[in-house]
Amino acid sequence: MMPIAPDASPEKTHALTVGSDEGGARLDKYLTEALSRKVEGASGESAGEVLSRARVKQLIEEGRVTLVGETRPRPAADPAYRVKPGERIEVTVPPPAPARPAGQAIPLDVVYEDAELIVVMKPAGLVVHPAPGNPDMTLVNALVAHCGATLSGIGGERRPGIVHRLDKETSGLMVVAKTDRAHRGLAAQFAAHGRDGKLTRAYTALTWGAPAKKRGTIDANIARSSHNRSKMAALKTRLDEDGDDVTSGRRAITHYTVKREFAGGLVAEIECRLETGRTHQIRVHMTALGHPLLGDPTYGTGMKSRATKLSDGARAALTRLGRQALHAHHLGFEHPVTGEKMSFDAPLPEDMRELVRELGG
Repeated sequence: MMPIAPDASPEKTHALTVGSDEGGARLDKYLTEALSRKVEGASGESAGEVLSRARVKQLIEEGRVTLVGETRPRPAADPAYRVKPGERIEVTVPPPAPARPAGQAIPLDVVYEDAELIVVMKPAGLVVHPAPGNPDMTLVNALVAHCGATLSGIGGERRPGIVHRLDKETSGLMVVAKTDRAHRGLAAQFAAHGRDGKLTRAYTALTWGAPAKKRGTIDANIARSSHNRSKMAALKTRLDEDGDDVTSGRRAITHYTVKREFAGGLVAEIECRLETGRTHQIRVHMTALGHPLLGDPTYGTGMKSRATKLSDGARAALTRLGRQALHAHHLGFEHPVTGEKMSFDAPLPEDMRELVRELGG
């Protein structure tokens, strides 16, 4: 199957000014209604192009909404921000992606496959599903080519078969549903995050230093950073006057075990097991603990001085790694149709193995 050509239409920037009777509205609500009026009133455009409130919220979180202001423009950070009368706002809308990803001839490392599901080893550098900035050449495009019409569509047109994700630069095991009944069963297990005893996930992380406690649990809510919308942040627990937890964000729990240390304790190999599945969870939690992952370009930028203490070979291997040192090495689940216990383990990829060797492991 040949890939669908990308949409040739350019992205559009809409300039809006908040009316005198619109002040105080939530930003996402205001934009949804204002863009609807703008599109419906423009010649040559159809009401079918109107953006949903969920899509508007996504645009805000992607940094595509700008509060122009009287001094200098700044990206909107919060969908709940209350707009002000006379305020000028710009919204950049990317061109629409094809409704269903096309199959593309991308090599797949298939670990297991049957009529209901497929387990693959996702390499670092491969995005899981199409999204703004990555319209194709994703794992989903590879799966569409490999599985064809059998791939489950219950997860939506853009992400057929997908029940969980890994960051682009995280390698490791993933299970994908090929049928709708498998999709429903697997999605239920991932929603339970292993609390029903069916799902197990474990990751190998190389971190700067090791926690004082060799085994522990990080229980800290995660939300999008208010300073940088492309980053997530671990939030400190906040109690109201009655002592109730009113921390914002979504609860996230990571269990960790220090497996070994290298370079005199400068680097540690840590196994992380997830009780929840939040964006960047391991990377954010280990950073909050004071031990960011090696090579992490988002959360580990303050560790450059530590890198100078590594051996020449280890520094070179870290440079070649060029990504966060994180690998999903274990995946276990109950087969959603047969009920059989499935368990898969994958060794470290060569880039992480090379780094471990140079660290003395």
